[in-house]
Amino acid sequence: MNTSEKNELIELFEHQFGEKVTNFEMLPPSGSYREYCRLSNEKRTIIGALNNDVKENTAFLSFSNHFYNKEIKVPQVHAVSSDLKKYLLEDLGDTTLFSFLTKTREEEGFSANIIHEYKKVLTALPKIQIIAGKDIDFSVCYPREAFDKQSMMWDLNYFKYYFLKLAKISFDEQALEDDFQQFSNYLLSAGANFFMYRDFQSRNVMLKNNEVYFIDYQGGRRGALQYDLASLLYDGKADIPESVRKELYEHYISELKKYMRVDEERFSSYFRGFVIIRIMQAMGAYGFRGFYEKKEHFLKSIPYALKNLEFLLKDLNLPIELPELVSVLKQLTQSEVLKEIGRSKSNLTVRISSFSYKKGFPEDPSGNGGGFVFDCRAINNPGRIEKYKKLTGKQLAIQEFLEKQSEIGLFLDPIKKLIDQSVKVYIDRGFTHLSVGFGCTGGRHRSVYSAEKLAEYLQNNYPTINIVLVHREQESW
Repeated sequence: MNTSEKNELIELFEHQFGEKVTNFEMLPPSGSYREYCRLSNEKRTIIGALNNDVKENTAFLSFSNHFYNKEIKVPQVHAVSSDLKKYLLEDLGDTTLFSFLTKTREEEGFSANIIHEYKKVLTALPKIQIIAGKDIDFSVCYPREAFDKQSMMWDLNYFKYYFLKLAKISFDEQALEDDFQQFSNYLLSAGANFFMYRDFQSRNVMLKNNEVYFIDYQGGRRGALQYDLASLLYDGKADIPESVRKELYEHYISELKKYMRVDEERFSSYFRGFVIIRIMQAMGAYGFRGFYEKKEHFLKSIPYALKNLEFLLKDLNLPIELPELVSVLKQLTQSEVLKEIGRSKSNLTVRISSFSYKKGFPEDPSGNGGGFVFDCRAINNPGRIEKYKKLTGKQLAIQEFLEKQSEIGLFLDPIKKLIDQSVKVYIDRGFTHLSVGFGCTGGRHRSVYSAEKLAEYLQNNYPTINIVLVHREQESW
């Protein structure tokens, strides 16, 4: 997000609420090309979004207003820019179902608390699919109005070209194409007059005030009920135990029966097929972002997808024969190279500190010593100006001062390159700790800004490392 785009979001906030923005924070990147930030002041916090794909934005905004009016828990849209590329949303916090699952699982295993949250989600899903989906405007769907033949073939070929070929899996091109045609024809015979969320997974569910909220449904379209259920229950990194999957599946079926009659045997048969195509779609994305775009963290999900495929292939039991497709999927589950891809996780922790030189250098609790310390005192100091004294480098006014009235950018650019080089070497050599300190006179303005910017840079470029951000003098703020 460039400075102009940042300022346009700030202006949108200030025009909508008649209040100044005092804090601006970029949020970590997601799997899409959309960018998000958090704008705030003493009264409120709001999420700002930037997306240059106007058609995708139109779908999201239309669906958001429809769901909100149907009392589905989605973020309220507060304002939209005239070019439809920027908008402001209700801030739902930072706790996704996935982050809750990850933290709780470390302490309790896949506990009743996790299952309880999943059941809340699955209680809401039929309402989204059936009740809210009845009179929704499917004409705004992007890129397709329905999960039709064309959509399925796009997903299947995405899997073929961006995963199979890049993973060097051998197959008969024509035989696989024939299976794709037959497989998609079978899936199209399922009932499909429902709202299909498309990316219904644990990272797109937010937990706030004991409620579940839903985000990132801009890819929604008309489709089958089974697809969203498959997306949630076979969500790769969520790694739901099979016994829990069965319990959650039964819970969904019982909730679905409140809205319509269900032929459970027929539903189950189609469900297995939709699980397969959903996993294939996800693996295509892993291949494109991981093998092709070289974004390593997307490859981390591959072993989980392979584990799910291996389980499914033991008892696929589809009413059609798909010999080449099944052969390809079995090759994937037997590939030791693919299984190893996601197993290596960086053990590197980068501890970034801001501090005041008046109180001495920060300690390194890792015990390794060394690291980097950068002196920010040559940078123009906003702390000398009365109106800025009580603010910090995390606040918008200080950020703007430093970016416009100092050479902070020239100061930080070579530091990023230097740290970049060290992080790469530390990861390759298996080192576990790196410390970086930024010092200034009071430890409030220049050092805090610098530490925040370096942390943001490393989070965006090295998602597998652990970052600890410490503003040592914060106790006196």
